[in-house]
Amino acid sequence: MQELFKHRRVIFASTIGNVLEWYDFIAFGYLMGVISRHFFPATAGSSATLLTAATFGVSFVARPVGGIVLGIYADRAGRKAALLLVIAMMTVATALIGLAPTYAQAGVVATVIMVFARILQGISAGGEFGSATSMLVESAPANQKGLFGSFQMFAQAVAGVLASLVGVLITQGLTPAQLESWGWRLPFLLGLLIGPVGLYIRNRVDEPELFRVTREREPGLPFGQLLRTYWREIVIASGLVAGTTIMQFVFNIYMPTYAVQYLQMPPSTPFVVIAISGVVRILACPAFGALSDRVGRKSVLAWGFVFSLVAVWPCFAWLKADPVMSTLLAIELLFGVLGAAVLGPLSTALAEMFPVSGRSSGLSVSYNLSTTVFGGFTPLIVTGLIVATGDRMAPAYYVIFGVLLGLAAALALPGAAASPTARDAPQHG
Repeated sequence: MQELFKHRRVIFASTIGNVLEWYDFIAFGYLMGVISRHFFPATAGSSATLLTAATFGVSFVARPVGGIVLGIYADRAGRKAALLLVIAMMTVATALIGLAPTYAQAGVVATVIMVFARILQGISAGGEFGSATSMLVESAPANQKGLFGSFQMFAQAVAGVLASLVGVLITQGLTPAQLESWGWRLPFLLGLLIGPVGLYIRNRVDEPELFRVTREREPGLPFGQLLRTYWREIVIASGLVAGTTIMQFVFNIYMPTYAVQYLQMPPSTPFVVIAISGVVRILACPAFGALSDRVGRKSVLAWGFVFSLVAVWPCFAWLKADPVMSTLLAIELLFGVLGAAVLGPLSTALAEMFPVSGRSSGLSVSYNLSTTVFGGFTPLIVTGLIVATGDRMAPAYYVIFGVLLGLAAALALPGAAASPTARDAPQHG
């Protein structure tokens, strides 16, 4: 606790951008139905939902570009400089979404603004994870890197709870007409409050000493050399991210759309449930991160994926058979714990696979490529599967696929990232 208090400013500065990023992504996922009616022509009909899901995914296509450019920037100019740039871009993107004119007001211009905002958000988000995780892990005591790294995923859980609470407020406190007219903008406008605070806090932190010393001692690792030398680590890291991302997106982002549209639950029900289960993830992520400092990242990750694999199919079958709030709550609470088991050690396990001189780039490439391919299009993929097959168990198939990928990657973790006593990965000669 003393170390956490000592490093509280670094932890807050490193995670607040993640809160803004995921708050905005989750809010957009929750409100896809309303957004589809405002930014695509009324004649699109049911296709508008798919178009909005594609817009959700478009931002993820931009993430690898942002990850590469901003990851290299963070390894050259420093973690602090990258984090300041990233949160400024995020704030602009959030403002564009919250203030954009609708299709009825501006026609196709409104659609273009929304897509541009999502792309800008994707670019900034692409640089967030690598820079912020590097800052956290490099600032942590040697025996608490798992705990410190877990605050990245802790921040995502906080974002989920905030977005869910705002979702409850606007669905319960506003009439359907108010929500449809202007209430859908409130989550994004409230998210703007995070930006200035983040800029202020990030401007007051210093570069990690480990990064400063490394930059003086070693030349920066060229991006091409990173890809050639650490390709195996990138593949393993991408598999880990695929498993955790698919689980998180299905249970925490797509679930409200699924529960309301296909299980006919009241609109406020999934928001309440995900907010409650999010509190479990907030508490459990640091616990599993700390556990990985004792028993190793590999053990915690592998067992988390194994138990998730066992639970997925029965849980979705139960929810399909009994689509009520108590069922959904029980399932979300279970996967709140299982999700935390794989998310808690994740950031540190990824960071420990790459040397300091190329860490932000390595993290950014593996994380963003995987979230683009396996996460960003989750709403589109799952919706498409349900529409094509008529099977409401389709989300379970996708989660099982993701968990198997994650488990295979966890079992392949190299020794440096698997050991509870791991140190920073050496730079290959």
